Amino acid sequence: MPGSKHETAIEHIEGEVDHVLGEEYEHCAVPAKARRSMFSVSMVWVGFPMIITGAMTGSLLVMGMGFVDALWAMIIGNLLMFLYVGGLGLIGTKKGYNFALLASIVFGKKGYVLASGLLSTLLLGWFAVQTGITGALIHSAYEINYVMMTIIAGVLYISITFLGVRGLHWIGMISAPLFVILGLWVAFDAASTTTWAKIVAYPGNHPDVPMAFGIGLTMVIALFVDAGTVTGDFNRWAKDSKSSLVATFSAFPFANMIAMLVGGVMTAALAVPDANPFGSDNMFGYMVAQNVGWLAVVAFIFLLLNLGSVCSHCLYNAATGWSRILGSHMRLLAIVLGAIGIVVAATNVWAFFIQWLSLLGIIVPPIGAIILVDQYLLRKNSEIDSDWRPKAFIAWAIGSVAAFIVEKSFPGLSTAVSSAVIGGLAYLAIMARSSDSSLSTKK
Repeated sequence: MPGSKHETAIEHIEGEVDHVLGEEYEHCAVPAKARRSMFSVSMVWVGFPMIITGAMTGSLLVMGMGFVDALWAMIIGNLLMFLYVGGLGLIGTKKGYNFALLASIVFGKKGYVLASGLLSTLLLGWFAVQTGITGALIHSAYEINYVMMTIIAGVLYISITFLGVRGLHWIGMISAPLFVILGLWVAFDAASTTTWAKIVAYPGNHPDVPMAFGIGLTMVIALFVDAGTVTGDFNRWAKDSKSSLVATFSAFPFANMIAMLVGGVMTAALAVPDANPFGSDNMFGYMVAQNVGWLAVVAFIFLLLNLGSVCSHCLYNAATGWSRILGSHMRLLAIVLGAIGIVVAATNVWAFFIQWLSLLGIIVPPIGAIILVDQYLLRKNSEIDSDWRPKAFIAWAIGSVAAFIVEKSFPGLSTAVSSAVIGGLAYLAIMARSSDSSLSTKK
């Protein structure tokens, strides 16, 4: 009985918090009356990829591939992301479902736990990576204790997530314009030290052994493929299809391209031998290196707000997914998972950034591709009915194994694209074969 009273008290508190901050609809569709404006959903999305980590990725691409090839990888990768995320987002908007509920339709009302649990955990990992990067950059620039700064940043990011979707809206409203202003200043100030012709002609740090185009394309896609796959968490708030697509476009290609180009232009302009984008060779480090007091303060605030945006989004996705799985509330899970993420961040996990992107490019894209094939081509108006849908899992495995083979044997190809295409086609073929078998049996 005491346990029941304790649970009732917690539920009462959670109900009061939801009443004040707004319901998050972890376990059901977002009703029409709760949907948000096109501008609001766009602000949620634009504040996600327009981050310093995107600029770091742009720097890595330009260093590895040279400016022109890196630019093409950015353009193609972002357009593919728009198609992928936009398609999934429209499903979320139509049904009002978060990713966990959408995955329940395709993978089963028990099977979804594997897909949603995996992505939610990967996004918690992203929270830890970005929180660790915050602590590391501030430690290197201002000599503030790494662990202490990581904890402070993590608590701030948890607080933003706790506010729910409106918290994501407001952090996007602040961080995105600030990034545009400071990012463009960094890019053009760095470009003023050379010519645009030299920037475009920049061959990379090691032109004799350039990064394969497929690897670069995978890096662009994998940077947000996990959050892009769970896009239902955000786009379920959109009022209609037009709002959903505009919100997605504000992220891919708009915000993501700006972020990557800022890092790419800066790197090509400065042409620092063996630059370290995760150290001081990034837009944050560039601002601090000017040795201007007020700019150093602005850089400090910018870093916290900017990485606070991506961290709060990732934690929101992770908490939404796990709250559905555990039958709990997003805000409670945000606190619990955020605390776990802070502990992980203190172990310098962000150092495995490139390996992280490679892993995401293998195992995540087939999930979204299978959902797209299922909901657009095979079972348009289907709902949650089966406990398990083994065919979806078989196709997922085929797509991931194929991507692993591509990574090892065909490094010039993109693992992210390969896994999505093969996983989607495998699901289409398996479903078609099972339909033929059913017809043969009936005959």
